[in-house]
Amino acid sequence: MQQQQKSYQIPKQLFIEAYQLVKKNRGTWGVDQQSIDKFEADLKGNLYKLWNRMSSGCYFPPPVRAVAIPKKSGGTRILGIPTVSDRVAQAVVRMVFEPCVEPFFLEDSYGYRPNKSALEAVGITRKRCWRWDWVLEFDIKGLFDNIDHELLMKAVRKHTNQRWVLLYIERWLKAPLKEADGKLIARERGTPQGGVISPVLANVFLHYVFDVWLEKNIPGLPWCRYADDGLVHCNTLKQAEMVRDKIAKRFVECKLELHPQKTKIVYCKDGSRRGDYKNIRFDFLGYRFQPRLVKNSKKNSMFVSFTAAASPKALKAIRARVRKDNMF
Repeated sequence: MQQQQKSYQIPKQLFIEAYQLVKKNRGTWGVDQQSIDKFEADLKGNLYKLWNRMSSGCYFPPPVRAVAIPKKSGGTRILGIPTVSDRVAQAVVRMVFEPCVEPFFLEDSYGYRPNKSALEAVGITRKRCWRWDWVLEFDIKGLFDNIDHELLMKAVRKHTNQRWVLLYIERWLKAPLKEADGKLIARERGTPQGGVISPVLANVFLHYVFDVWLEKNIPGLPWCRYADDGLVHCNTLKQAEMVRDKIAKRFVECKLELHPQKTKIVYCKDGSRRGDYKNIRFDFLGYRFQPRLVKNSKKNSMFVSFTAAASPKALKAIRARVRKDNMF
């Protein structure tokens, strides 16, 4: 008897590699309460079942478990934790989709990308603050909760026409959120912060919403973005205000919003820059940029430079980890 042809030809090897990635990152259980160890107890059977369902087009993601975690700034944010099986499925799609989009991403996009790091973003920002007097620091309010599905899928389709990749990305975007009391919340926008596929989807979205748009509409200004945190360097206060207003308008057009408290214009004050301005420091990726007294080793003298060091929040977190590690 001839074996029935699958709807989609997905290599089985991808599922083995995807599981290894999920196992490496560990993570907690989803709505089915199945841990990585329990999944691995019947690894061959679980991976075959997942491959069979995805190849047949009949895989539907289970709800995402809602978990509230504390934010450094206070309050909580909701993480969406997929099941272990669903994380493997997302990793399979990410392994196929990410290479399609990665070559198109711009140099100054640093977040959640292979061979890119937060430390690189801090380093280039440090150098640019020496050359440019002003910097616009912006934060997108609730990015992962507010990504417009229609605009996102339009961006995704620019980079792949593989039907099964598009099918499962759309299904993940619509998978409901399950709260601790069992209540299911339908999702009409956003992608779960905690999903394996979510970071690359957020990058695709912001590539068109911000990165490409900025270089086309406000050319010549250096910028840096790490996920939903970004910086644009400017020559003057007036220019920085203009850039802020244009970006705010652009985000509204794309159904996003600048965070009103976390978005500000900063004067990169040092020993040679004059003027009395309110904002002369900002935090970015765990570092605080501000005027600091530093030593010129060649001249054996001290001078004021606008540079970076670990932020107070980062230092507080380090101290908390040290105390925890030293507890008996």
